[in-house]
Amino acid sequence: MSPQSAASDKAILKKVIQNLGRMGSGSRNQVKAAIRNGQVTLSGNIQYESQRRPALKAVRSVQGVRGVTDQLKVPPRKPEHK
Repeated sequence: MSPQSAASDKAILKKVIQNLGRMGSGSRNQVKAAIRNGQVTLSGNIQYESQRRPALKAVRSVQGVRGVTDQLKVPPRKPEHK
């Protein structure tokens, strides 16, 4: 990876993280983003399946993102005890 692409990846990643933060995704979500040559990989946990599409859309909307790899997981919910 050239120094220029590393610098642009860093700038893109900063915007990706900002967009994910604006989603208000909640404290139980632990989404991590990594980037290499414009390809973003999202990993970690989201609380609900319904949060996946908005997260992917938020990342794809960042200028310079060439693609997104979705490795997000929704952990099984624990049964509530009454």
